[in-house]
Amino acid sequence: MVLRHEVPTVAGTRLGREWGDGRLASSDRGQGLSDVAQMDEEPHAFLLQYLDFVFAVPPIGPRLQRFWPIQFDIGSAPEEPPPAPAFSLTPPGRGLRMPRQDLALEPRRSVPAPDTGETAPRRLIVVLGACAVGLAVTMVLLQVLGQDDLAPGVAFAIALSGLLSAWTGFGCISAAAGAWAVLSERRRRPAHFGRPDPDNRTAILLPIYNEDPGQVLAAVEAVATDLRRLGLAPLYDLFVLSDTREGAVAEAETAGVLGLAGRLSAGPQVYYRRRARNTDRKAGNIADWMASHGAGYEHMLILDADSLMAGETIAALTAAMEADPRLGLLQTTPTIVNATTPFARLQQFASRLYGPVFARGQQWWSGSEGNYWGHNAMIRVRAFAESAGLPHLRGPRPFGGHIMSHDFVEAALLRRRGWAVRTVAGLAGSYEEAPPTLLDAAARDRRWCQGNLQHLQLLRTAGLHWVSRLHLLIGAFAYLAPVLWLTLLACGAAVWPQALVREEVPRVVDLFVLSLGLLLAPKVMALGLALSSPEERRGFGGAGPLIGSFLIEIVASMLIAPVMMVMQSAAVAQVLIGRDSGWAAQRREGVELSSSDAWRAHRVHVAIGLAGAVLAFLTSPPFLMWTSPVFLSLALSAVLSLHTSRPFRPGRWRLFQVPEDDMPPPVLSCALALRGREAAAGQRRAGEPSWRGHAASERDLMQVA
Repeated sequence: MVLRHEVPTVAGTRLGREWGDGRLASSDRGQGLSDVAQMDEEPHAFLLQYLDFVFAVPPIGPRLQRFWPIQFDIGSAPEEPPPAPAFSLTPPGRGLRMPRQDLALEPRRSVPAPDTGETAPRRLIVVLGACAVGLAVTMVLLQVLGQDDLAPGVAFAIALSGLLSAWTGFGCISAAAGAWAVLSERRRRPAHFGRPDPDNRTAILLPIYNEDPGQVLAAVEAVATDLRRLGLAPLYDLFVLSDTREGAVAEAETAGVLGLAGRLSAGPQVYYRRRARNTDRKAGNIADWMASHGAGYEHMLILDADSLMAGETIAALTAAMEADPRLGLLQTTPTIVNATTPFARLQQFASRLYGPVFARGQQWWSGSEGNYWGHNAMIRVRAFAESAGLPHLRGPRPFGGHIMSHDFVEAALLRRRGWAVRTVAGLAGSYEEAPPTLLDAAARDRRWCQGNLQHLQLLRTAGLHWVSRLHLLIGAFAYLAPVLWLTLLACGAAVWPQALVREEVPRVVDLFVLSLGLLLAPKVMALGLALSSPEERRGFGGAGPLIGSFLIEIVASMLIAPVMMVMQSAAVAQVLIGRDSGWAAQRREGVELSSSDAWRAHRVHVAIGLAGAVLAFLTSPPFLMWTSPVFLSLALSAVLSLHTSRPFRPGRWRLFQVPEDDMPPPVLSCALALRGREAAAGQRRAGEPSWRGHAASERDLMQVA
């Protein structure tokens, strides 16, 4: 092991002292990922740039690239803040080259393309079913609203209704397929992946940026403890890859890792590296590790700062990768845990109850063309290195520069080279945490929105599988859909009340019921699956608490959805006018909002809700009746945000209980015990909120020790 402290100097040369062999070393990494030329920005007009990539039809295939060339730079990087002192506690490196990909040229496949014979008819069912739903809604509305000459505003409203109905239908059909798959799998024996090959080594990577060191290192120690419990410690190394810029946080990280490495001397080994420059953010952090240590490992498991994974799950993922040499990436479906506010608890309950249905549905039709969510996934190192080096897009931010939502793109590039990308929805033991408040969720959505809209210009990348393009399009449309819903609401105020006749009202009611059914059907199916399983039913607190929590979640989601619709529409507008989201650390723990903070954050939403209700009433009282849930939600947004940010207290009714509450897995119990012990010892950073999770039991502390 080499302990190295580096201070960046001019021309990319770093001088450092290495402890372990007594040498004073100097290294020049040249034009690698950390020392790259400044981005060559061309002075394009923003509006022309936006219109070019949004409204042009993307050509598919390399022969059409000349009509709509992709603007990207290989080996370029945006401007960065001054470098910070680097520090590393790492083993001797064996680097692996990770070239930036040329998106305009289709590369040669590294492995034969996976067989898609089984999934082809499934994809046909989902896509044609969604189109059928959209077409049916369009035809009915044409009969209702198009009796005379079709006005442009009416035609636009009908087109929006058909498009959004197809979008909702796609999700419903996918979830229905997932529910059927979950029900079918209950009759089969669970898959057994075996134990990993002792001759292969796997790295567990935790990229972090200005995170709470105590919380991160508690997760690292919990994962390491679980691997040691299973006798798998020699097969895994853990790397904490820091991009932290705050000096006090960096010092706490360093001290914490040194202490943790001493406590885990029996394995698995824990290493730490803090970069001098956080080039390309998280994607660049992993690429930097690849360039220095990638050749020493067969696989890498990517975890987030709030991720946890059980040792059994890690072993199963490793064994699955070893069993299929053409598998490039295996994505788990993380369950939300450690929710301490009502808002986070709602997400945790929904994730635990509905998540398996949606995830299993995506697995059912995506097959070997799955997706990557950026964490809680096992990746073949060699495949990732040769396939997923990301170039920089030309032009100013937010559309230019490095690719922000890199995970979807990396999955698409892996499949472009022939590697299979799969989701494993039925494998338990993968966990993450949720934003504690509505405002924290909106802040995270702002970053995701910018990255996902960036994907629109990547649809024309040469050689992508059409399902990979579909994943990119779905990610972007997830943020465009709220804008379209808001537009449809405005169109309805201007068009529909005047166009409707009394005889056609029942047919419009039928359409409303259909739309509501498409939204609620996946949730009802998930509830039915949970009630039909005695084990699941007990895990959610019994039939009564489960049904009560389900009904409350339905009402709460109906109140939250319009607020999120307006927030996401504002995020899209900010991206389109060229406002960059930046890169701020995500708040993991809840901070209760004050009344003034809630009002300051939501006063515009309240005003929109009250003004919209008045205008709807003046337009037509029946129209106000149809739109009242939206305007009521916006008018109550400040109250809703305030009360859902407070500490959650389950009470005697056991509402929103999930199976992990009564029977937490060992890795989760260990992590919570370590957090509690650290908070009690007063080792948290000054000014940070104290941990408000579950109290650590004596049994958990003994397990940690």
